[in-house]
Amino acid sequence: MKVKIKLLTEMLGTVTKDPEVYKTYIESKKPETLNGEEEYLTVDKIEEKGWTGFHRDENGLFIYEYMIKGFLKAAGNVLKDVVKIKALRSKIDDFVFIQPRRIYLGQETPDGFIERPLRAMTMQGPRVTLARSDYIKAGKVIEFELILIPHKEIKEETILFLLEHGRLMGLGQFRNGGYGRFEVLEAE
Repeated sequence: MKVKIKLLTEMLGTVTKDPEVYKTYIESKKPETLNGEEEYLTVDKIEEKGWTGFHRDENGLFIYEYMIKGFLKAAGNVLKDVVKIKALRSKIDDFVFIQPRRIYLGQETPDGFIERPLRAMTMQGPRVTLARSDYIKAGKVIEFELILIPHKEIKEETILFLLEHGRLMGLGQFRNGGYGRFEVLEAE
């Protein structure tokens, strides 16, 4: 099934802008000294740590197909009782596939970025940190192919119903904040 969706709200990037995120994490756990002298993080390095964006290669910005599949699994988990299919999330994992691996967004750079506070309840009490995310503007059309292995319960109608959940819960970061919502333009 060829699917074409259009973003109704901005979609936030999910990929850290820090190219050495693992190394940065490990180094954050050690004292900040280098050869006995203090090493200071630059403003640019600190800024990069909390900034998310999109994957990028020589063809531009893209998302991986697992974002679409993850959306379908999340929608399946929420709507399993409505469609009356037990273990729908697991069945989507086994019988629904998205291609191509890289779904290009048709642009070289993001449209901008937003900054927002992130709140969390920890054992030490409530904590707030700041996050910055690149975004793609609403109106962007994204195309991909969906492959459904024949299954007695999961039909094309089921997948289309799950995709309609994109109007309420979208793709990318901060989905529960209304970001990344989309509508299905075509599914044939």
